Amino acid sequence: MPFYKIKSKSRSWDGEPVGILILDAAYPCVPGNVGNATTFPFPVRYHEVRGASIDRLLNQRDPALLAPFIEGAQKLEAEGVRAVTGACGFMALFQQEIADAVDIPVFMSSMLQVPFIVRTLKRGKKVGIISANASVMTEQHLRNVGITTDMPVVLYGMEGKDEFRSSVLEEKGTMDTDIIEREILEVCDKMLAENPEVAAIQLECSDLPPFAAAVHRHTGLPVFDFITMIRHFESALNPTEYRGAQYRM
Repeated sequence: MPFYKIKSKSRSWDGEPVGILILDAAYPCVPGNVGNATTFPFPVRYHEVRGASIDRLLNQRDPALLAPFIEGAQKLEAEGVRAVTGACGFMALFQQEIADAVDIPVFMSSMLQVPFIVRTLKRGKKVGIISANASVMTEQHLRNVGITTDMPVVLYGMEGKDEFRSSVLEEKGTMDTDIIEREILEVCDKMLAENPEVAAIQLECSDLPPFAAAVHRHTGLPVFDFITMIRHFESALNPTEYRGAQYRM
């Protein structure tokens, strides 16, 4: 057996590579959502940032939220996670400050993938971002994840879709995923009709990954979201050991 050494006397467990800072919100987190632990093929650890409502983060952009976000990240680090992520793309607002407050990697917004995606595309092609609410997405959010004004990016939102708005943004307590799937495909159709140059899709919102496969089937385009980002980073925390076939000489 390998030799193991205790890393901290402050906890009595191990094995959760990724910690997730989640909003203080109440709506169904279906499989595929960042807030549903069954989404991941590895264990994750959650910390709810009390008082961090959808309204305070998205609409108010309340700077007073920074302190509880930092406290949550530090708590997750002390509990043994090896990286911290978010559960709302609008957490981009505090990306650098939270990263500066801990000694493990921090990736608060799924949109951190956009600069990478842009570099993979042929010149003249675009990345289409689908947000929970494009009307409150600011240049600061984009700048904080490395999206510059010269990048070929278009932004569309789900805020005008009744079921998504009422179930997620207004937290009505129920969610009809069949309707939301139709709604996001409608947004995709509008985006592609107006921007046929879109060659990859980025889902900003942590509630949209359950529909990523449907978006891919419908558009034929690669789809990036919170889950692609989290799984990518977990694979760096837990690299595959390659042994190959052992042939006798």
